[in-house]
Amino acid sequence: MARLAGSSKLLRAMNESATMALLIDRGTLTRGELRELTGLSKPTTSDVLRTLTEAGLAVVVGHTSGGPGPNAEVYAVNPAAATVLAISVRDVSETLHAPFEAALCDLGGAVLARAAYPSDPADGDPVGTVRAIAADLCARAGRDRVTHLQLGVPGSYDPGTGTIRHIDVTGWGRPGLVTELAAALDLTVDADNDVNLAAIAERHRGAAAGSGSFALLWLGAGLGCAIDLGTSLLRGATGGAGEIGYVPLGLAAPGQPRDLQSLAGGPAVAALGAAHGFTGATAEEMVADAARADSDAAAAFLGALADRIAVVLAVVAALVDPPLVVLAGEVAQAGGARLRDLVTEAFHRNTPLRTPVEVTALTDDAVLLGAMDSGLRSVRESLVDSLNARPIPAR
Repeated sequence: MARLAGSSKLLRAMNESATMALLIDRGTLTRGELRELTGLSKPTTSDVLRTLTEAGLAVVVGHTSGGPGPNAEVYAVNPAAATVLAISVRDVSETLHAPFEAALCDLGGAVLARAAYPSDPADGDPVGTVRAIAADLCARAGRDRVTHLQLGVPGSYDPGTGTIRHIDVTGWGRPGLVTELAAALDLTVDADNDVNLAAIAERHRGAAAGSGSFALLWLGAGLGCAIDLGTSLLRGATGGAGEIGYVPLGLAAPGQPRDLQSLAGGPAVAALGAAHGFTGATAEEMVADAARADSDAAAAFLGALADRIAVVLAVVAALVDPPLVVLAGEVAQAGGARLRDLVTEAFHRNTPLRTPVEVTALTDDAVLLGAMDSGLRSVRESLVDSLNARPIPAR
């Protein structure tokens, strides 16, 4: 990497990165507003903005009007400076959702194209799958290429080996896959656990907005837990923090649930629903039907389910003691406020713990939303960092 020579070049790069960061954070700013926020002189601010616009990182998006003096130019980040592809990869063995859903975003966060893929475009080859999805969305959006890829996966990502672990989607668990994707597609690639990404979306857009920290308990085909520490997520040494479904339930007797997944995971919820007379194709459908029904069977099913979820909730609350737990995932979305209230009641009835419980405020695919948020943050930080690292020609 080329290094900056001389303090003047370093200072110039720092001024550019600070200005770029402000444009990303504030959206639009005039030259005067940037000067006030940075403390830079008029000539320096003009020089920085000229450099950013010539580099294609900033653009003039309008002019102020109505005040004394000439109209001021309004600057923003150039939305075309980077393109983020977010892909939600799903284990569809216990759900009717498509195995892949993806969105293409520009640097400003606008969604350029979005689609669900009901079948694997490359039949188990992740590189081919991502390449096909990228080509499709770029064609829809009129973009030439992708700058950054963010994957949301139903497993844990170990950045030390570039490997996605604990995943039951064909081809996606092979060693070094993320590194392979980056090399084959010539772009930067990040991967994260789907529940972690759902927590990012919940913090930015949902029930955890404004919370200092929180835990997100995912109730879907699988169980998961994301632990938001306020400024970061707890991911663990190999990305496996929050794989709560593996927690054993003591020395289970034959025929009894052996771990939390077999107590409250999707298949267990579906079996419980069937035992109460519900016939939906998935646990999500059964819970949704029960939440809408006013019957003894619905009350019994949801009450029994709440008792099970309260056990999982108690593990999270006792271990982490968060100020808030958000119930998310397909089952939580389907059960809504009715299920949340029953879970809270069972939690209080069976433990002395009083952790506040909310249900997700998101109705869209939280994993995809979180992947978009995470991918945009990564590429924006990379652009700001690159301004500090690049060599600057003498003027």
